[in-house]
Amino acid sequence: MPPLAADERHAGAPAMAPAIALHDQFGCTRRLSDYRGTLVVVYFYPQDDTPGCTLQGKEFRDLHEQFRALECAVIGVSTDSPGSHRAFAEKHGFPFTLLADEAGEMARAFGVLRNGTAERATFVIDRDGRVVRAFDDVTPRGHAKRVLNFVHALVESHRMIGG
Repeated sequence: MPPLAADERHAGAPAMAPAIALHDQFGCTRRLSDYRGTLVVVYFYPQDDTPGCTLQGKEFRDLHEQFRALECAVIGVSTDSPGSHRAFAEKHGFPFTLLADEAGEMARAFGVLRNGTAERATFVIDRDGRVVRAFDDVTPRGHAKRVLNFVHALVESHRMIGG
């Protein structure tokens, strides 16, 4: 895959997914490298169970099967605790992983940590762990569909070149 144009990657985004271990909503340790061989959408959001974050999560939930059909995992990340994530995921029926970045380590690595909280931003990581797209200035409504459209185009372009 060719390198990203300057306007396609967040200024602070790493070229490769960082090797950071975080706990998910069940207390299990997860790393982005666990998803090697799969496309991954990592969406950062400020806080569990707030209106915009809930809307965004519900839209990813509603499109989850379409992401899965494209062999793409969806992961939500905020600085909330695993317990907060578990309650949030259970309340809204989120079928995907939520990572607890309580120290802001992953948000900092992606350049989206501001005043101890993750900014709303989304990154697409390819099967080799490269960050291939960043979505900044995210508006929750309709965002998941825009990300799905990008992932679909990525998968189709990969198929067209024989990947």
